[in-house]
Amino acid sequence: MSSSFDRYQKRKLITSYFSVVISIALVLFLLGCLGLLVVNAKKVADHFREQVVVTIYLNDSAKQVEIDQLENTLVMAEYSKSTEYVSKEQAAELMKAETGEDFMDFVGYNPLQNSIDVYLKADFVTNETLDGITEELANKKFIEDITYDNDLVELMNDNVKKITFWVLLLSAIFTVIAVLLINSSIRLAVYSKRFIIKTMQMVGATKTFIRRPFVFKSVQLGVIGAILALIGMGIVLYYLDLTFPELELLQNPVLVGSLFVGIFLLGVLITWISTFIATQRFLNLKTDQLYY
Repeated sequence: MSSSFDRYQKRKLITSYFSVVISIALVLFLLGCLGLLVVNAKKVADHFREQVVVTIYLNDSAKQVEIDQLENTLVMAEYSKSTEYVSKEQAAELMKAETGEDFMDFVGYNPLQNSIDVYLKADFVTNETLDGITEELANKKFIEDITYDNDLVELMNDNVKKITFWVLLLSAIFTVIAVLLINSSIRLAVYSKRFIIKTMQMVGATKTFIRRPFVFKSVQLGVIGAILALIGMGIVLYYLDLTFPELELLQNPVLVGSLFVGIFLLGVLITWISTFIATQRFLNLKTDQLYY
C-alpha cells in the first residue's frame, strides 16, 4: 500500500514538474520570438525602405561623359546605396516583358528615355532628404526629370513608426504576462508542498535551509525550460534566415547571442524570484491558514 502511494506521489510530482517546465518553455519561447522581432524590426523596416527608387531621366542629348560623371557622383554620395543605369532599349525590353506586347510595333519608335535608378540608404528615405536630392540634381541641364513615389515614402515612414510603437508596447505587456504566468506555475508547485514546508519549520529548520532546495529545484526547471525555449527560437531563426536571406537576420551574431543569453537569464531569474516569494509566503503562514 505504501509503495503504491509512493509511486502515486512520484508520478504527481513528475507531472507537476513537467507542467512547470512546459509553461516556462512556452512563455519564454513566445517572449523570445517577440524579442527576435524587436531586435530585427529596424532591419526589416530598413529592407523595405531601401526598395524605394529615385529615377533620374536623362535627355537624349546627354553626353556619355556627363552620364558617367553623374553616376560617379551618385555612387559616392552618402545617401546612395546603389545605382543602376537603364538605357531606353533596356527599358523597352522590361516593358515588353511586363505587358507581353511590343509597344514599338504600334508607335513605330522608342519613346522611352535613358535613366539612372538610385536606391537610397534606409536612413535617407524621407521626404525632406528626397526633396533635397531633387533640388541638388535639378540644375543639371541634361537631366529632364526626377521622380519617386512621394506618397509611398510618407506612408512607409508613418507605418514604421506605428509598428515600432506597437511592437514595443506588446513586448512590455507580454513580458509582464510572462512573469505572471511563470510565477503562477511556480507558486502552484510550491503550494503542493506547503505542509512539508510547515513541518520542516516546526521541527526547527531555518527559513534559508527550507527555502534552498525549493529554489534550487525551481532554478533547475527554469534552466530546462529556457533551454527548450532557446532550441525553439534557434529553429525559428534558422528557417526565417533560409526563407528571407535578404534580411540577413544572422548578420549580427552578438545581438542575437545577447537575446538568447537574456532569455536564458530571464528564465532563471523569474523562477528564482517566484520561488523565493512563494516559499516565503508559506513560511510566514500559520498552520491553520494552510488549509485555505
